[in-house]
Amino acid sequence: MPDGSIPRREERPVARNVLGGVLLPCSMAPLTGYFRDGCCNTDAHDIGLHTVCAEMTEEFLAFSKATGNDLSTPRPEYGFAGLRPGDRWCLCAPRWEEARQAGSAPKVVLAATHEATLLVAELAHLRAHAAAGG
Repeated sequence: MPDGSIPRREERPVARNVLGGVLLPCSMAPLTGYFRDGCCNTDAHDIGLHTVCAEMTEEFLAFSKATGNDLSTPRPEYGFAGLRPGDRWCLCAPRWEEARQAGSAPKVVLAATHEATLLVAELAHLRAHAAAGG
């Protein structure tokens, strides 16, 4: 800044989850989220709507790979180790809904799933796929 001050980081409002509470972290290992902050936060630039905190399953990873988004193969050039069953990941809401309709949806951590997901998926469907303890 010309006056020597440090620019303030733009603050995002407190994110809410699909249950109406404060959005909880999804995963720090692997580090996930559109902002790579461990949370399924979003903003207007996130055209994929990476808002569903999903627990990966073998079935979903195979479905995702077969439909053009290989999440299981490591991509070291992007710092991506690949996902394995049990990993939590901020999944694109439209992909989750597509997988649900195909019978391959992974479990969802409701408290860590951003409320913007409700633009794409119904809460009843998310609840039906709720992960244990999440």
